[in-house]
Amino acid sequence: MSQAVASSPGMADGFRPFELVNPAGRGHVILLCDHASNAIPEAYGTLGLPRAELDRHIGWDIGAGEVTRRLAEALDCPAVLSGFSRLLIDPNRGADDPTLVMKLSDGAVIPGNRDVDAEEVAARRAAFWQPYQDAIAGVIDAATASGEVPLIISIHSFTPVWRGRPRPWHAGILWDKDPRLAHALIGALRQEQGLVIGDNEPYVGRLKGDTMYRNGTQRGLPHALVEIRQDLIDTHHGAAEWAGRLASIIAQLLAAHPDLAAVEHFGSTTDS
Repeated sequence: MSQAVASSPGMADGFRPFELVNPAGRGHVILLCDHASNAIPEAYGTLGLPRAELDRHIGWDIGAGEVTRRLAEALDCPAVLSGFSRLLIDPNRGADDPTLVMKLSDGAVIPGNRDVDAEEVAARRAAFWQPYQDAIAGVIDAATASGEVPLIISIHSFTPVWRGRPRPWHAGILWDKDPRLAHALIGALRQEQGLVIGDNEPYVGRLKGDTMYRNGTQRGLPHALVEIRQDLIDTHHGAAEWAGRLASIIAQLLAAHPDLAAVEHFGSTTDS
């Protein structure tokens, strides 16, 4: 698998806040991956956690980055991936969200975040969160300037078991008030034999200021967040299988529903 990769200007230690895959690809689809990495700059160490904690789901969305890169190649479209752990600062939160820097995640206390004050949050936002947001905005602006109305698709993954209860879904599609792309993806995935597909499961796609709100809802672009169960994509084979499945479905939807590529403002349930 090969693709062109660019990144933001390096920090002193060469840390990259984002990864831009296939920037010259056609902008009919733009892929995002908010939790692609569990990397933390050297200055922050491991936020006081054992390395094994960063390797589990609290540090990143396992498998999501590889699915996104493979999907960008298959669809010949650009993708923007975060280059830092969600525990440093969560790129899928609004700038003023109280959970932007988590002090506790799935039972794990984050020592390096315990005494974080507003000044430190602002510093992390400027160094990591903002460059990622700017990269996304730049890719979308370039696509719309070329005449495309891109589908915005964000790739995430979820744990097979939560609080002792197995999750039945193989994947879920999250959305707010714009049903266009979400309903099309849900319908197509549910036609595949043996798949259990959640509609706003295992989470609900309504969070003011998150990635879909900023780049889909506010721009009026068709958008959806895809959640894939981590045990299905934690190997190269699994990631390739799901990237291939999604690539085929998205290509078919684009061909069958050219009306998807239209600007239409639905607003958000979080605006009231």
